[in-house]
Amino acid sequence: MLAMQAFLIANLQASNDSQDQDGSVKIGLLIADNKSIEARHGAEIAIREANKKRGFNGRPFQLEVRSMEGPWGTGSKKTVNLIFKEEVWAIMGSHDGRNAHLVEQVSTKAQIVFLSTWASDPTLSQAFVPWYFSCVPNDNQQAAALIEEIYNKRNINKIAAIADDSYDSKLALKSFVKKSISAGKTDPLQFFYTNNNQDFNDLLDQINKADVSSVILFGQHTSSIKIIQQMRQRMMNQPVFCSLSVLGEKDLSDQELKNLENVIMVTSGDIFRSNGRTFREEYQRTYGYIPGAASAFAYDGMNLIIEAIQDAGLDRDKIQKSLLKIHYVGVTGPIQFDEKGNRLGFVSLMEIKNGLPVAYKIE
Repeated sequence: MLAMQAFLIANLQASNDSQDQDGSVKIGLLIADNKSIEARHGAEIAIREANKKRGFNGRPFQLEVRSMEGPWGTGSKKTVNLIFKEEVWAIMGSHDGRNAHLVEQVSTKAQIVFLSTWASDPTLSQAFVPWYFSCVPNDNQQAAALIEEIYNKRNINKIAAIADDSYDSKLALKSFVKKSISAGKTDPLQFFYTNNNQDFNDLLDQINKADVSSVILFGQHTSSIKIIQQMRQRMMNQPVFCSLSVLGEKDLSDQELKNLENVIMVTSGDIFRSNGRTFREEYQRTYGYIPGAASAFAYDGMNLIIEAIQDAGLDRDKIQKSLLKIHYVGVTGPIQFDEKGNRLGFVSLMEIKNGLPVAYKIE
């Protein structure tokens, strides 16, 4: 990191001086791996829509995509590549929290906006870095919404909180437990599993033995769906709640929606209502499948960056200031940021009813 810091400082001025003022306006996108096409597709739609409106003063916007798969630290190298080789004006990321920390460090040294559209790690904003923004409700915000519903509205006190062994899932569970304790609620019972599990009967035996009144899942999409399915097979009828990660990157299939009947989860906002209809229709017409949460947040994130550039011009410092004051209404709902770059506003919940997602709580 020290060597990288020296490289960034040495090259920052050269990059700023060599920007091509006659070519395209480049925006970087970092994705988890080459299979993470959903965020890329959401960003591409935003880029195409902006270019139909003459881009930036007649100059087209151009998306530069880089995959972060590889050995630890690849994300830093790809970020440096986007900033100094491709000379992007801002960076958007759709990946996990650990990689988001790497991108945040590089973007801070280079003084360029980094907008996260998937990582919900609340510690990303705790450094109070002015270049970091997130249009995803963080773990603390999601926990507050779930605590309000579970403890306060439903008066449920004996909860099994389940997470896998990934960085993001464990951090989300930690945030929920910390928020519960600070609110004076009963500590949830904590359970963990590995992501390569296919059979969750041992885990469900432990939950049955604990005689809990509700289950909340912080794991990744595929495993969480299997846990719920196996609960149904065992006639375990406790109310089930899920964090945003359970939605996964792709849209929920009809069978998955059936398996999730009566499950309440954090939602990606207006994508399931009329505000998101045009986006859904265009996305499905272009790519042949319905967009999921990652696509929706990436679409909104790219539009936020584009609007900031339109407002501020090609000046990285002014782009950051424009995002800080932005008022944007997207397919995931209205978006504003606090002084630390967190998305402002209440977190919505949805419930699966008759195989369809239904808005459950709109503040």
